[in-house]
Amino acid sequence: MFNRRKPEKLALTANSPVSKPRSTEAPSSPLALELTRLLGPQKVLSAYAERLNYRYDAILVGETPLCVVLPETTADVVAAVRAAKAAGVPIVGRGAASGLSGGAAPLQESLVISFTRMTKLTIYPQQREARAQAGVITLAVSEQARPHGLIYPPDPASFRTSTIGGNLGENAGGPMCFKYGVSGDYVRALEFVDVDGGVHELRRDAFDLAGLLIGSEGTLGLITEATLRLTPPPRFTRTLMSHFAEVGQAAEAVSQAIAAGAVPAKLEFMDRACTNAVEDYLQIGLPREAEAVLLVDTDGDDLATVEEELALVEAACQDHGGTVRRAADDTESAALWRARRSISPALGRIRPQRMNEDIVVPRSVLAEVVREIRALGEASGFRLVQFGHIGDGNLHPNILFDPRTESSEKVHELAYQVAQVAIRHGGVLSGEHGIGAMKRDFMRDAVDAVTLEALWDVKRALDPEGMLNPGKILP
Repeated sequence: MFNRRKPEKLALTANSPVSKPRSTEAPSSPLALELTRLLGPQKVLSAYAERLNYRYDAILVGETPLCVVLPETTADVVAAVRAAKAAGVPIVGRGAASGLSGGAAPLQESLVISFTRMTKLTIYPQQREARAQAGVITLAVSEQARPHGLIYPPDPASFRTSTIGGNLGENAGGPMCFKYGVSGDYVRALEFVDVDGGVHELRRDAFDLAGLLIGSEGTLGLITEATLRLTPPPRFTRTLMSHFAEVGQAAEAVSQAIAAGAVPAKLEFMDRACTNAVEDYLQIGLPREAEAVLLVDTDGDDLATVEEELALVEAACQDHGGTVRRAADDTESAALWRARRSISPALGRIRPQRMNEDIVVPRSVLAEVVREIRALGEASGFRLVQFGHIGDGNLHPNILFDPRTESSEKVHELAYQVAQVAIRHGGVLSGEHGIGAMKRDFMRDAVDAVTLEALWDVKRALDPEGMLNPGKILP
């Protein structure tokens, strides 16, 4: 039986009241007064109504912070960190709060440092690099690089809102990750502020401390800037959709296409429940009866190679019973990929809240895993849909629920059962959403005791008093 519990003051976002009535405004904390003196009133939020908005991320509501700092420079971050350290107040970094594991929700009274004003972005075309502050919106990098004939490939589904700092904190991926890699693969250097307020510039070298910071969810240091690698966009792209009567056929088709030498730029999966949710939302003619849908892009600078890879994928799909439809032009391709990027709003129409899991399993067991998770959902009585980056075996089972009528504790129990399926099949708890608070208690099942202690050794070395984003990742 699942018996792990979050701290009492935590709740799933939609299950927690927006505020509790207060008759009077609480006085500013000593830390807020000191930060206002150091940074000025425009960079510090101390009123209760303002602070209340910073206790959540996309999945979790935590504790109302003591105060919030809105830095514009690394020097502002340094001042805030040093003041918090002197006051003995924990520090939680925050980007767009679009994370799905509770990583940006403070679990105790803390200083929240919100990076949304740190938006300086400089493109260096000759070096094929961008220098981005932590609050730069992900999509903005490609938008500013494109006039120079360059793009930034990492493309998490939240790329219109998520920030570079948040992406690096979670090592976010996206549909292009199978061919092009994840956020961390594009970092050439980064700047971070340590728990004492020291500033460090790290390059990717033999002792890759930058790689240690990436994916650490703000528990080891606060990433303030990054130098990002840019690449020329491919000259040609081709798109197809294939649908199957059984999910195992889709998984087998993917494995065959990859074994034959295809390296698709995008390779995405939606199950029947997910496809129908999106079709209800967009009404663009998606196949409602299909048990599995694949969306595939092949791309490159040589059209013959692009077409050859697409033909390999098409043949693999047909060999395993798939019905294939090639996009006739860029407009049809854009419509198909709009379907993939519309999953979140489509699911929001079904239930007001969802628990978005992020497991990764070997492709060889993908079909079995999808079936087991579907059976868990049916037995639980919750609506459960599945989609994800099938080329990497990265699945996003989403548990849909209404916290007004359905038990959040049962949602967590089902999430734990999903995690157990991944672990049992040789998988891991997260591919890109992080561990945060929501999966922290699952770590004892996923990681052996020796490895956990080694992770704690790293945490203690860089943050000996546990001041940075406490209560995240490590049980």
